[in-house]
Amino acid sequence: MKGSREKAASELFAALYPSLAGWCRRLVDDDGTAHEIASEAFTRLWSRWTAVAEPRGFLYVTAANLVRDHWRKLERERRAVRRATAEAAVGPRNEQADPSVRLLVQSLPGRLRVPILLHYYADMPIREVAALTGRKEGTIKADLHAARELLRAHLRRSLDHTL
Repeated sequence: MKGSREKAASELFAALYPSLAGWCRRLVDDDGTAHEIASEAFTRLWSRWTAVAEPRGFLYVTAANLVRDHWRKLERERRAVRRATAEAAVGPRNEQADPSVRLLVQSLPGRLRVPILLHYYADMPIREVAALTGRKEGTIKADLHAARELLRAHLRRSLDHTL
C-alpha cells in the first residue's frame, strides 16, 4: 500500500510540478519564488494526501493562495520602504538631518540603504527590518554595520578635504 501511494505521489509530481511551477513563475516573475511556492503546494498536498479528492485543484488553489500571500508581503515591503523614504526625506523625528548625510544614505547600494532607512529613519527594530526585507536578522546587522562603515569612511574623506 505504501509503495503504491509513493508511486502515485511521484507520478503526480512528475506530471504536474512543471506546469504548476511555470504558472507560478508567470504570476510572481521570479524562478526561485515560483519553485518555492510550487514545492510548498506539493508539501501541503502530501500532508493531506488521503483527504484530498482532487489533487490538481488542491495544488492550484494552494499555489494561488501562496502567490497572494507573496504579493501581500511585497506590498507591505513597498509601503514600508515608501514610508521610510518619505521619513528620510523629512529627516529623523525632532531633529533636522544634515542634507549631506541624507545624500550619502541615498547613494548607498539598495541592499544597504533600505536597512538604514528602515532602522534609523523609520525607527524599526532589526527584527522588523529583517521580516520586511525577507532577510535574516544577522544579515541586517551585517548590512547596517557595512553601511555605517561606508558612511564613516566617506565622512572622514569629506572632513579631510575641508581641513
